[in-house]
Amino acid sequence: MKRIHFRRRTVLLAALALLAVLFVVIVLASSRWRMGRIDLTSDQLYTLTPGTVHIVEGLHAPLRLTLYFSSHATRDLPQLRSYEQRVAEMLQEMVARAHGRLRLQIVDPVPYSDDETSAEGYGLSPINGGTNGERVFFGLVGSTLPSNVDADSDGEEHLPKNVQAIPLFDPSRETFLEYDIAKLLYELDQPSKPHIGVISSLPVQGNPVIGEEPWTVMRQLAQQFDVRTLDPSRLTRIDGDIKALLVIHPKHLPADALYAIDQYVLGGGHLVVFVDPVAEMDNTPFIDSNGVTDDHNSNLPRLFQAWGVQYDPQKVVLDRSRALRIELADNSSSSHPAMLGLGQQELNHDDVTTASLQRVNVSSVGYFDLAPGTASRLQPLMQSTTDAEVVSSQRVRESLNNPAELLDNYKPDNTHYVIAARVRGQFPSAFPERSNEKGYVGQATGNAEVILVGDTDLLSDRLWVSYAQSLLGQPQLSAIANNGDLITNIADNLSGSSALLSIHGRVSSQRPFTRVLALQSAADQKFLAKKQELQRELAVTRTRLSELQPAKTASHGDSASPEQRAEIEQFLQRQLAINKELRDVQHQFNAEIDALGLRLKFINIVLIPVLVVMVGLLYGWRRSHRNRRRL
Repeated sequence: MKRIHFRRRTVLLAALALLAVLFVVIVLASSRWRMGRIDLTSDQLYTLTPGTVHIVEGLHAPLRLTLYFSSHATRDLPQLRSYEQRVAEMLQEMVARAHGRLRLQIVDPVPYSDDETSAEGYGLSPINGGTNGERVFFGLVGSTLPSNVDADSDGEEHLPKNVQAIPLFDPSRETFLEYDIAKLLYELDQPSKPHIGVISSLPVQGNPVIGEEPWTVMRQLAQQFDVRTLDPSRLTRIDGDIKALLVIHPKHLPADALYAIDQYVLGGGHLVVFVDPVAEMDNTPFIDSNGVTDDHNSNLPRLFQAWGVQYDPQKVVLDRSRALRIELADNSSSSHPAMLGLGQQELNHDDVTTASLQRVNVSSVGYFDLAPGTASRLQPLMQSTTDAEVVSSQRVRESLNNPAELLDNYKPDNTHYVIAARVRGQFPSAFPERSNEKGYVGQATGNAEVILVGDTDLLSDRLWVSYAQSLLGQPQLSAIANNGDLITNIADNLSGSSALLSIHGRVSSQRPFTRVLALQSAADQKFLAKKQELQRELAVTRTRLSELQPAKTASHGDSASPEQRAEIEQFLQRQLAINKELRDVQHQFNAEIDALGLRLKFINIVLIPVLVVMVGLLYGWRRSHRNRRRL
């Protein structure tokens, strides 16, 4: 009997030792090769999208990533430390997928160190508020290495060929974390600047003959892209190396140019169209020498119809709640309901092109809608408030000298008018009659996408650039709105690969206590109701006191009558009663929160451990009982 017991004990110990060894091996293997990792989050926060996997697995050159995070300075910032862990885990997942093409290093740039100097040199943006007032760095630097250098090797002696950075991982942009990192990898992996085409009837590129410089937005684009100006009169085909095409204020485009744009979109090209019912930067005469009238508007009716888009070039959106204040010729100022300052509430927070923008200024804008029965989908990027009204473009042109006239008989439509949007769908060709031509594409194979903007004036410097003289007498530019950032973001987004475009915003990893927030919202509503009730009673009581106020005399001054004293006493008593009700609501709210907290603590601290212990005891009792029966 003892021998059998000893043998069983030896086998059990050996099995436990084997399990321990297997556990260590599996943990080490999973940490090295990400084996056995399962994403159990409801929104798959730790699973890379197929677009990111395509970019990471298809890297051509070895890349080095350096994550700068001030760990020492964020000891008292748990939320930022938690977000850093999320960023680091996503980077590590990308490294594991890169087949040795990515090398990740995490650096803590402590104050006055070489690492801090390096972080500043790469353009990372520190934030204040760290422990002991220290600056906090939290950004990513990516660099390409020569192709003969393996990403897993040290490589410190090799100079990077290209360097790009994410200056700051802003927690408010967490939903676009994966997109931002994948975009950095994609741009580092490109051998040259992406090509962008521009078709414009406005002088966006300036006039070198008279010394007129390009518009600021075009100079910004030229820093990141190879911008090519296309002549619509000679355009019959748009080359495939044009990653994105900007069509600005299209007026009377030839049929061949329209056909080229049509086929470019159906073939997977990325198009941005800027149309305008009143293009204030259009310098063509309203009536030329031949008597031809030009209303300074633009449209693409044939293409819009094929895409299922409705747009009226004779309609302008007014919005008095977002009207900009302008200076008039007589040095007075006036609100201009056709010139709008769109804030964060009017910008789409779920789209990467507008999520981080604070303000975009526009002027005399049109709006878009979908045609009835179309299968296309429209995603707004910018829209008006519900305090908007649509008027004729003729009325806007007539009120240039007195914009206040636009507020006469103003009647809001209680509608959000879409000023800029993405339109997606399996568009058919707008030129079915050319189906016999070589290379003709009759319909988009997948979901084609275009971005439409109902304004061209937002590109001009006057709406978003402020000029000042520097100490050396040179003109110094400063942005008063994010118009330039919007155009750069759109071009940046569309010039990427289809894999990059497929990466949409993810949900945040922050999990608020929704039940607690709901209770707090209910209590806030109760407080608001009581507060409004108190304010109403205060107004009524003060009115009553004013009525009872006796006439003042120079000799006697003011004196309170018995009615006044009774009224005051009644008001004071009611005020005390309402304050008591407010305290009761607050106590009830606190009691509900405390009860919820106690229930959660009981479940986590008492109930779950007790259940685990009971299951273990039951299993042990059954096992021992079974062993005794065998013996």
